[in-house]
Amino acid sequence: MVTGIVLAGGRATRFGADKLVAPLEGRPLLHHAILAVASVSDEVVVVIGADGARPRLPVDAATRVRVVRDSVADGGPLAGLAAGLAAARGRLAILVGGDQPWLSPTILAELVLWLDSSVDGPQLDAVALAEDGAIRPLPAALRVATVRPVVEALLAGSSLSLVGLLERLRVGTLDPERWRALDPEGASLRDVDTPDALPAP
Repeated sequence: MVTGIVLAGGRATRFGADKLVAPLEGRPLLHHAILAVASVSDEVVVVIGADGARPRLPVDAATRVRVVRDSVADGGPLAGLAAGLAAARGRLAILVGGDQPWLSPTILAELVLWLDSSVDGPQLDAVALAEDGAIRPLPAALRVATVRPVVEALLAGSSLSLVGLLERLRVGTLDPERWRALDPEGASLRDVDTPDALPAP
């Protein structure tokens, strides 16, 4: 079983408003990420801020969508991930940002497949995309049982970043030569930080 985790608890300060409700192709921005994840998951968990308004969910998702709240107020994406992992029923999870509307379901499925089939050498905890010589934290496939305690330990300390989390895990990567064959424009790495990132209506 695979759980899709959609991080939707950011403050969107650079956008100037709640960017996740901004319209894109006839839907709220958030719905695009949810639907992409739902197409490759058995359930979807949308994580919102500790005091955030409950979002409107798509009615045509391929699987059940639930909403949970950040485990720690203002704890950033790591707190959102902690809440998502705590709610996850799956053995594996696919993690994305709610502001990533152009995710390729094929890429998401490839991340999960690569993680689930990692049998050579030490078992991987996560698989992510590599780009420009760096590992990108979103999207990523995670092994719930091994990642959950590491996230909890980081929250108890001083590191709250997803990059810091990946540095403490056994991470495999899909190199650009592999994943860009499935997503030539690299759309799966694009997020929306400002209104200019959205196409004109």
